[in-house]
Amino acid sequence: QVQLVESGGGSVQAGVFLRLSCAASRFSDDLVCVGWFRQAPGKEREKVAAISFQGGSPRYADSVKGRFTVSQDKAENTLYLQMDSLKPDDTAMYYCAANLIGCSRLWTGRASYWGQGTQVTVTS
Repeated sequence: QVQLVESGGGSVQAGVFLRLSCAASRFSDDLVCVGWFRQAPGKEREKVAAISFQGGSPRYADSVKGRFTVSQDKAENTLYLQMDSLKPDDTAMYYCAANLIGCSRLWTGRASYWGQGTQVTVTS
């Protein structure tokens, strides 16, 4: 079992940056893909970014491409999401997720593990 705990959210003005962290109880050798999702009030959960646990090119939602960067520190069992040039539309609860079956599946929301979320609020 892998537990995921997000941190780093907050309330900021548009244009600034935030860095979210996702601490894993352990990075299991079985993990294949790790990533971030978000859900705004009244909206469906949407994918944000994902990266293969073994490395490789990350994937991003079109809405965050060029502004957000996903990375991982295996030594620290931590996944990060650097969010630059934040917009009010980025306001949402952000969730860390991981699965055992690959990024293509995680991209459709099929995660084995989910964090509790961290709130990001961006005001204009």
